This record gives sequence, structure tokens and C-alpha cells, in this order.
Amino acid sequence: MRSTERPLWRRLPACFWSKGYEVTSIADLTEAMEVGSLSPYAAFGSKEALYVEALRHYRENYETLVWARFFSTGTAREAVMSLLLDSAAALTGCLGDIPHGCMVTLSSVGSEGHSELGELVRSARAITLDSLKARLGRAVGADEIPAGSRSLIASSHGEGRAEFASPEESARVNGLGMVPVRFVDNPGRVTETYPANPNGYARAALE
Repeated sequence: MRSTERPLWRRLPACFWSKGYEVTSIADLTEAMEVGSLSPYAAFGSKEALYVEALRHYRENYETLVWARFFSTGTAREAVMSLLLDSAAALTGCLGDIPHGCMVTLSSVGSEGHSELGELVRSARAITLDSLKARLGRAVGADEIPAGSRSLIASSHGEGRAEFASPEESARVNGLGMVPVRFVDNPGRVTETYPANPNGYARAALE
């Protein structure tokens, strides 16, 4: 049995999950894991390696709360419905004493100067999109969903807008895959103009 499979190591993800990578200290990690101050680094060698282990454990043990029914249902409609309902339950803490939100989605480690960890997180995020595309693609191939369909999503309109410090920052956020939903016009084209994009959100990003 690997040392990382002992019960105390299972508390590791919660630190990074709730606080983020940069803010989490070695004191936080040793307290959560109930080990001596040298033990985490002795086992993994660095904080970066600890984060990699935490992310691995998170994906292997918590992502099933959101994705299990998505992969087991018979139709795309049931799959998407399960994903939405199970996400709401899991990410708000209804399924156990776990931090709120998704550790992968909330992570800003890439923008904190840790490029390799950032790439690891981006790869984990890409799996979500790939899973959705694959499932919906099968539904299109089976004529369950007509090719070229678009989904309408009702959004609550507030008096705010997405603004960035510079065009480079806007491009960086876009490149990190942090814009999950965009405004489109009637023909389905991404738009930054009123009325389809009420406040002119940059890159048509829906907050």
C-alpha cells in the first residue's frame, strides 16, 4: 500500500481545495494531515508534488459524485440532467462534509506563476469539455439530437460586466478555458453587442 493511500493523506485535497495553492501553507498541510512538519515534504519532496497528489486524489475520489450518473444514463438528455443536478448537489456540499465548489474549476495555480501545475489543471478542465462533446456527439450520430442544434440558456441579467486590465489579460483568461458560457445572437454567432450581449461583456463572456 502506498503511503498516500493511508486515511490521513485523504485529508490533503481539502487544504488546496478550500484555500488554493498559494495561500496553503506547510502548517495547514501538517495540521490537516496530523503529521510532523517534515513528513509531507519527506514523502513527496515539495509542495508542488503535494498539489499533484491532492489533485489526483480529488479526481479519483470526488469527481464521481458529479459524473457517475452522466456516464451511466441511457440518453443524452438524462446524462445532461444528471450532470446538472449532481453538480448542484456535490458542489454545494449536500453530499458530504467537503469544501464547496470544484477544486479543478476554482484553481488559479496557473496564474500564480506555476506553469506546470497550471497545465495540469487545464488538462483536467479539458476532460470535462471532452466528455460533454463526446456524449453529445454520440447523441447526434444516433439522431437523438438533430445536427446543428443550439441550446437556449436563460441568464439573470445584472448590472455588471466582464472587464480586463488589458487585451493580453483578456486573451490569457480566454486561453485558460475560464469562459464556459458566451452570449450569442439569433444566428448563433458570438457577440459583444447589445441586445444579445446586454452589457457588452468582453469576449462575450457570461459571468
